[in-house]
Amino acid sequence: MQTDALAFDQPDLLPALHALDADHADTLPFGVIGFGADGLVNRYNATECEAAGLGMQRVMGLPLFTVVAPCMNNYMVAQRFEEAVSGGAALDATLPYVLTLRMKPTSVRLRLLADPSLATRYVLVERGA
Repeated sequence: MQTDALAFDQPDLLPALHALDADHADTLPFGVIGFGADGLVNRYNATECEAAGLGMQRVMGLPLFTVVAPCMNNYMVAQRFEEAVSGGAALDATLPYVLTLRMKPTSVRLRLLADPSLATRYVLVERGA
């Protein structure tokens, strides 16, 4: 699958993203953080590793919203996933955001993706937008 065809804003990005293997996800120009129903990070691409300064070994298998990115543990991000899950609904929302943990405040765009039929949910991070 060609990753150059995957864009942060493209409609129906979730199925294509979910089908990518780790090597292809690493070539995307935006950060990809995947996590399961248990909240534990199970996907983390090289773009996000480099931009956030957190190596793969520091995030994989850890709780996203309490350990890896507690700055996203709020109604704008974590709560949206909870509401989608509790309502059995898909989630595809893009929002401007400021990351503040372990770095100077950084303006980004987040895209929140989830579907009840998929085990992994995603936070995409576009920097320099």
